[in-house]
Amino acid sequence: MSYQPPVRDHAFLLRDVLEIEKYANLPGFEDAAIDVVDQIIQEAGRFTAEVLAPLNAVGDKQGCTWNPDHTVTTPKGFKEAYAQLVAGGWPALGADTAYGGQGLPHVVNLSFSEMSSSANMAFSMYPGLTHGAYSAILNGGSQAQKDLYLPHLASGNWGGTMNLTEPHCGTDLGLLRTKAVAQADGSYRISGTKIWISGGEHDMAENIVHLVLARIEGAPEGVRGISLFIVPKFLPDADGKPGARNPVFCDGLEEKMGIHGNATCVIRHEESTGWLVGEENRGLALMFVMMNEARIGVGLQGIAQAEAAYQAAAAFAKDRLQGRSLTGPKNPDGPADPIIVHPDVRRMLMDSRAVIEAGRAFLFWTALQGDLAHASPDEAVRQKGNDYMALMTPVVKGFLTDKGLKVCSDALQIHGGSGFTEHFPASQYMRDVRIALIYEGTNGVQALDLVGRKLAANGGRAVMGFFAELDAFVAANQDDPALKPFTEGLADAKAKLQEGTMWLMQNGLMNPDNAGAASTDYMHLFGLTALAYMWALIAKTCQAKIAAGDTDPFYATKLTIGRYYMQRVLPDTTGHLAKLTSGSELMMALPAEAF
Repeated sequence: MSYQPPVRDHAFLLRDVLEIEKYANLPGFEDAAIDVVDQIIQEAGRFTAEVLAPLNAVGDKQGCTWNPDHTVTTPKGFKEAYAQLVAGGWPALGADTAYGGQGLPHVVNLSFSEMSSSANMAFSMYPGLTHGAYSAILNGGSQAQKDLYLPHLASGNWGGTMNLTEPHCGTDLGLLRTKAVAQADGSYRISGTKIWISGGEHDMAENIVHLVLARIEGAPEGVRGISLFIVPKFLPDADGKPGARNPVFCDGLEEKMGIHGNATCVIRHEESTGWLVGEENRGLALMFVMMNEARIGVGLQGIAQAEAAYQAAAAFAKDRLQGRSLTGPKNPDGPADPIIVHPDVRRMLMDSRAVIEAGRAFLFWTALQGDLAHASPDEAVRQKGNDYMALMTPVVKGFLTDKGLKVCSDALQIHGGSGFTEHFPASQYMRDVRIALIYEGTNGVQALDLVGRKLAANGGRAVMGFFAELDAFVAANQDDPALKPFTEGLADAKAKLQEGTMWLMQNGLMNPDNAGAASTDYMHLFGLTALAYMWALIAKTCQAKIAAGDTDPFYATKLTIGRYYMQRVLPDTTGHLAKLTSGSELMMALPAEAF
């Protein structure tokens, strides 16, 4: 079975759980009437299923081809699909109307992005990175830069990348060596080599705009001396069209475990012409605009690949005949029962679905906070939105990709030996999703960011606000017997998360290794609690539908999966709390040479 976009699930979240129509008075939301959003989601489902999904295996098997003239040819069908993507206006969904975009809320754009990534992760990265470049220039560029570059990036006619990593430096960008030399005309000459540049060269867009981190001559060492530059593949001419070739060269492609359809390039800047974005030595702050957007996008990749892998596993489990049900044959006329009758197969499918559906809700809910941070006229709402975006981003990225890998692993396990072959799609989902745990700061770095920076920011205002929100939900709904499994589970998880937070505050400052040792377990404790809150919101919505007389089994199914999450997944909070409060002593006890 090929990937089928979960259109109904997306519409349910946007319309019924998040109720985006109640924000219709805000900029961007006024054009997001629910009937319009429904049409967008339906068409997104059609496009991703019919155009992108059939190319997923093609991209995996063919990969990209590097040519001696430093160009890259994408897999068969990618170029034509990209032309359809641009013609359909999909890259412009969330872009500013001032630059040719449709100006819709990011949460709506996220719906399309998830379907696109499920259908074809390698392909979807090209427009995803382009939107990141668009956002960085929108936030930090001069008006002239915005006018020149943003319409092309918003439409997708031009691609975009971010050039950070160098052969000797990854996460520690303070070590970068790429240099920028000022020219008399206000431009800079950029020299240096960047590696692992996704979409760094390809044949689908008429130009590629690289956003490059470099150090201006005489700048301070470390991260305080990093500036950001726009370096286009083709220099725009007087009419803003691609002109002379800039000396930016793809020197090769990485041989990778997965995402073969995306060109991961070694990019050499040979005194290429670039223009400073924003102020000198302030480049990292601007690049973080792009990186934070990318971190949400990477969390989305975890859920997207999990969804596709789950669908493949569920279809296989209903079709594969092996053994008999423990409670008697369920397919008595056949030689064996389908493996979906076996409890352990059900365990993996239910674990997967419980995480995917709440994880998607968490992703959308977080994106909505970001939309409100930008659009609301209420300062308190904007502050809360900004607080939540900062606090939740490392959880979205780290927790959802860890869980996405687990779902893909379970999907392969359900396929058995077939999953380890390339005749079924499970292997590709497993290989493709693995990079998401590394992208944009490894998950260990995300966990450190959460406990080291985000918890303490503004005196802990964000996490205390989140605790208060959870307490308020429990207090408002604890007398509803239908919601009892959800309110009790959420209250227990919140108490554990609060205990873990207090332990970190007391022990992390005393010994920073304690914070480091606890960070990943704390991130998972936080993620499990956040998903419990999402299931509580979903359950309340479904219960209201049922109470109003709606007999659609969709709602009863949701409640069953939600109760399963509370009963079988949420208890993992106990183990994470026990581990994070055990401290760092034994973890750090052995000398390095003992390893």
